[in-house]
Amino acid sequence: MRPLSFLSKLMIFTFAISTLPVLFIGSFSYLTSTKEIQKNVNQSKMELISQINSNVERKLTTVNQTLNQVVNSSVLKRALDSPLIESDFKLYNDLRNEIRNMQSFDTKLEDVVLLNTQQNWMIKNSGLYRLDSYKDQDQLISLLENSDSNSWVLTPSSWYYSEESVGASKCSYSISLIKKLPTNTLHKYGLALANIPACTLQGDVYSDSQPLDDIIILDEHSRILLHPDASLVGMPLEDSGFIDGSKLSLQAGNSGQFTTTINKKEYSVSFLRSQLNGWVYLSVTSIASLTKESNKIGLFTFYICAIMLLISVLLAWIGSRRMYTPIERLLNQLGQRKPGLRARHANEFQVIGEQLHHLFQSKSQLEREINQHIRQVRTFSLSQAYQGNYKKSELHTKLEQFGYGRQLQDWKTMAVITLSIDSYENSAYEKEDLNLLLFATHNMIEELVSPDNRFTPVIMDPFIVTLIGNTEEDELAFHRWLYALTEQLQQEINRCLKLQVSIGLSLPFHCFHKIPIAYKEGIEALKYRIKLGTGVIIQFENLNSGMHYLKLNYPNHKENDLMDAIKLAETDKAKELVRSLFASIFSQELSPQEYQIPLTRLLNNLLIMMQESGIGLNQIYHANGSLFEELLELPTVAEIEDWFWSVIINPLIKIFNSRQNAQYQNISEKIIDLVQHYYDTDLTLEECASRLHYNANYISSIFRKETQSYFSEYLTMYRFKMAKKWLEETDMPVKDIAARLRYNNSQNFIRSFRKQEGMTPGQYRELRGGSKHADLLDEIAE
Repeated sequence: MRPLSFLSKLMIFTFAISTLPVLFIGSFSYLTSTKEIQKNVNQSKMELISQINSNVERKLTTVNQTLNQVVNSSVLKRALDSPLIESDFKLYNDLRNEIRNMQSFDTKLEDVVLLNTQQNWMIKNSGLYRLDSYKDQDQLISLLENSDSNSWVLTPSSWYYSEESVGASKCSYSISLIKKLPTNTLHKYGLALANIPACTLQGDVYSDSQPLDDIIILDEHSRILLHPDASLVGMPLEDSGFIDGSKLSLQAGNSGQFTTTINKKEYSVSFLRSQLNGWVYLSVTSIASLTKESNKIGLFTFYICAIMLLISVLLAWIGSRRMYTPIERLLNQLGQRKPGLRARHANEFQVIGEQLHHLFQSKSQLEREINQHIRQVRTFSLSQAYQGNYKKSELHTKLEQFGYGRQLQDWKTMAVITLSIDSYENSAYEKEDLNLLLFATHNMIEELVSPDNRFTPVIMDPFIVTLIGNTEEDELAFHRWLYALTEQLQQEINRCLKLQVSIGLSLPFHCFHKIPIAYKEGIEALKYRIKLGTGVIIQFENLNSGMHYLKLNYPNHKENDLMDAIKLAETDKAKELVRSLFASIFSQELSPQEYQIPLTRLLNNLLIMMQESGIGLNQIYHANGSLFEELLELPTVAEIEDWFWSVIINPLIKIFNSRQNAQYQNISEKIIDLVQHYYDTDLTLEECASRLHYNANYISSIFRKETQSYFSEYLTMYRFKMAKKWLEETDMPVKDIAARLRYNNSQNFIRSFRKQEGMTPGQYRELRGGSKHADLLDEIAE
């Protein structure tokens, strides 16, 4: 399976984090609103049935109170003991008046029935009846068996009408308030019934303006007292299609809510149980009607979420593209394209990681090479320092450059030690092993002497030289420490390599510019092996009465600069160097005889340089005497300096100047010829100098004077000239042109060409009418 690109993963991720919150919020809003709607509806239903309960109970309480007045009246008490025959007409009439007064209240009483089983009579609206001759006497007498002395019972309306008025009631059932008589005795033989038609409850529950078709009232036996379908009154609740009606009896408390199924439809039921008579008031609401309102909210929420999703997806796509742009640019700079990535089944970060890994490998390799070169350069610089080829200020700069800054600050006392292998006799080594043994000894010195107390050892055939120092200011204490250190070195080398070595110690010193003097003292100390034998440690103070070997530090570097100035015919610079050179020589406290040494040395070196340059002595000196004798006869410094300038140095400058006028052009032409023939190689100024047998700085100065250009500028200009020629006349790819012109990376060539010409090589080729083919790398750069 082809892996997804990072852009695809980024888009999927941004789509996910932008759409999931919207979906969550939308779903949460819909569910919350639906829940709130159902909660509010249920709460309103509970309030409604509570109000209905209050209205019905108020009516029933009124009926109960009026019936209590009747049953407690003196008329009824007298009537209970009377057979109510014709002679009791007045008592019957009084009793009927009591009943009529009770019905006169706004209680919607249909009938009030009094019966006496002991006296065998029954009174109701239609008159006085003998109980044993009444059609439904058994049903009415059975009401005495009710355990409660005072209760509400649902009874058929037909029980209370004589045969001639059957069907006169509009309701099939009546709600009867039953009171057993007499009220003040345990033996009950009479009943007082106040009958309310069941259908009259609708007036207390339903209104014309807002019919409440979802209200149901049940008695304590779960028979229907009130139902929107009047034909169900008197039936058990289950006969109305109610499933799990038993939930009403299982619900804890006097009110609550539950769901049930009626005629295969889901309904939410809110109920309230009356504390007065145990009736249950139900409000039945269809779940579909509840969700109908919430569906409107859900649809509105869906539209809002859809719009938010579209906006989120659009923003995610734009944001992903913007976030991916730096990665795409980086891939383009690395020369990678999406088709190439898909072909390799690689993602962007894998490719970038590979390139970075390659880069770090190149970096590590370069660091190793640089460290090797730095080590070599450090060794070379230290050998130059021991030989006195650095100025005082330059010496400190070099030492700091190669990591000896802390030693420059901390060391108070120093000495140079020189170590030499004595002989190979009685050992397993041959003369050919000298270099290997020197290298091994060099490494042992590095291991045995702490880097804080030494410079890097330098092999200066046939010696190993190193500078030893510490923070001790007392020379005697330093001397003891140094001698113990060298003894340890000598013993360890003898133990490990089975070789005898001798070590020369210079006098202690405190300034780093005295390193060349100390080096010569160490070398001089080793010369005394001819007297002292091998395997010894020789201290220079024992050879020179504690005085330094040489007081004169000859200014080699100034002499070398003077030689270069003479060859380059730089008159002003040469005059300044002469003045500085003589100031250095005569600044030292020497005897007149000792001053002759550096002066004759300078004269001798000038004559050697003159002879090597092919200049005859007669070209500068026309007298018959000796230059050395003439020099030694001069009495003052000013005369000596003037003599060197006028007799030797200035005539040499004039000769070199006349040569330069003829040679400069010839040298420049030779350099140009080398460029034109070897421009496609790693040609350098040093290589040109080697081919022409001149100093690199010398020919660089000449070339600059003749062409007004530096060598590197001219070489680059000529290479671009050839590149433009190939772009115009050939179909050679740009990467091949870059390779021929010695560019390590074709992109570097393209950037340099664009900087030089203001356009890429491909654009230049197309502009000049060359091949229309554009190299891939050129396209990347453009």
